[in-house]
Amino acid sequence: MENEDEKLRLDKYLWSIRLFKTRSLATKACTDGRVKLNGDNVKASKIVRVGETFAAKTEHKDWIIEVTALLSHRVNAATAVSYYLDKSPIVEKQDRKEASAFIFHTGKRQSKIGRPTKKSRRNLDGFLDD
Repeated sequence: MENEDEKLRLDKYLWSIRLFKTRSLATKACTDGRVKLNGDNVKASKIVRVGETFAAKTEHKDWIIEVTALLSHRVNAATAVSYYLDKSPIVEKQDRKEASAFIFHTGKRQSKIGRPTKKSRRNLDGFLDD
């Protein structure tokens, strides 16, 4: 798992540290040029080594990560964080918090705001009938 001599593909590493939801999305990001090493595009089959720094562009954030250990299988998010060092700019993290309200807006109305509930509609109907 953490062996220095282990060969690990870049797409598998990016998937296992949870930068991308699926391995095929990680592969597509590499082929589309959204993953870079020293400013150059890299292939999904590139062998990852400890100490390398990658720039990856995901749907919601531009990441700059340094590989601290190799991880060949997907683990929970709390554990995955220990396998890389996030060097993304802090300003970008603050902007993401402001934008997160729009990203995760489901369109559902808040409770008891807007249209009347069934109970309040009955009360209104009783009030108007009298």
